[in-house]
Amino acid sequence: MKKIAILCNYELLPERVGGMDYFFWAFDVKCKENGIAIDWFFPNYSAHGEYSNLNIINTECQNTEIFFVKYCERNDENYSFIITHFVELCTPVFKRISKLSEAKIIAVDHNPRPLGGYPLKKKILKKIKGLLYSKYINLFVGVSEYTTNEILKDFGKHLKSKAQTIYNGVVIDDIVMREHRSCSNPTFLVVSHLRESKGIQDLIDAVALMSATIKAKISIDIYGDGPYKATLIERIRSKNVVTNFNLKGSISNLKAVFHNYDYMLQPSHMECFSLSILESLAANVPVITTAVGGNTEVITDGVNGYILQPKNIETLKNMIQSIYLGEKKIQINTRSLIENSFSLKKMVENHWELIRE
Repeated sequence: MKKIAILCNYELLPERVGGMDYFFWAFDVKCKENGIAIDWFFPNYSAHGEYSNLNIINTECQNTEIFFVKYCERNDENYSFIITHFVELCTPVFKRISKLSEAKIIAVDHNPRPLGGYPLKKKILKKIKGLLYSKYINLFVGVSEYTTNEILKDFGKHLKSKAQTIYNGVVIDDIVMREHRSCSNPTFLVVSHLRESKGIQDLIDAVALMSATIKAKISIDIYGDGPYKATLIERIRSKNVVTNFNLKGSISNLKAVFHNYDYMLQPSHMECFSLSILESLAANVPVITTAVGGNTEVITDGVNGYILQPKNIETLKNMIQSIYLGEKKIQINTRSLIENSFSLKKMVENHWELIRE
């Protein structure tokens, strides 16, 4: 049986089961069905969901790539492919790996870029890394056209011939679909890791600026957890919008939640390719989001959601108020786009084609 290694800087958390977890499970099944075994290198071990079926090598929260180098030095493994997820690209470790293995290396880039780009010093450093270490990576995969373009911008246009896009996808069969959307007094949710770059503070400020009439009625449920939670709670209190926000924490059955709402809000400052947007659309819940990352590759303004400029609190306030009052509304069923273009099945097939020989 052939064997590949997959390196993932991705913590396995039973309380947070998202699109990538489903992809890992489905890709493992696809490979086994075709006679390929996978050694999965994760920062921790877990047996929730279908992880009990994966051959997980626990890196014990060490740097995954460095751990893998040491693992290869101790073990004589004959991998045909080495694939990385959530790993920094074009670092010296790829040179070390290439010296230990004849495997083809595929680097999948999920990393968002900061609004406004990197500082000049970091831009120069990335270009140097691209010149020195990109030759040790056989293929670069971006999870959106935005991401693929950013790879070329970061590390050099000379990589164009070995860079391609494979969109992320989601399991849609078990996503409950909303049948009817309220035209007035709609309900809103946010699904997000709670960190500053997700822009939820902008949403809080926008609600604080709303008219007293709307502020007395509007309610927004926030699903997720993270290091910025305490700051957001304090901001909610200081802006006197405690009755408008409900922090629900992380839950494991988000797919059964989306359909309870009319719209999802995602005022992010930086994004790569949002799986929560795909899941929301699959539930027939349009998305109000920002023109960052790959968002505009999924959301068509005024068709299946609305696109705003990031950090524009006044525009965000006006948009939500217009939707709440029924002045703006999305008419179509948003699920069909996900079924046709962004399904997990398509994502798995496209990744399988990378290693098919």
